[in-house]
Amino acid sequence: MSLLISDICINCDVCAPACPNTAISQGEVIYEIDPARCTECVGHFDEPQCVVVCPVECIDLDPGHPESREILLAKYHALTKGKSAA
Repeated sequence: MSLLISDICINCDVCAPACPNTAISQGEVIYEIDPARCTECVGHFDEPQCVVVCPVECIDLDPGHPESREILLAKYHALTKGKSAA
């Protein structure tokens, strides 16, 4: 699944820089996660970095975008295709 930021977000600005896929951006009211870019950090880290840094624990699985680990890994490969490993 992609992740979703709930309305208890305090706009602290720590999640967006932590996202290796640049899937998080400021929305009209709170930060938002682009499900097309969110891989739950599969391929990058063992756990979603936005969840790790969020001080109010407002990031949960998005039930509207169910995805298996295999799908998330395929998305990671598509997003990083042609990029050199850092």
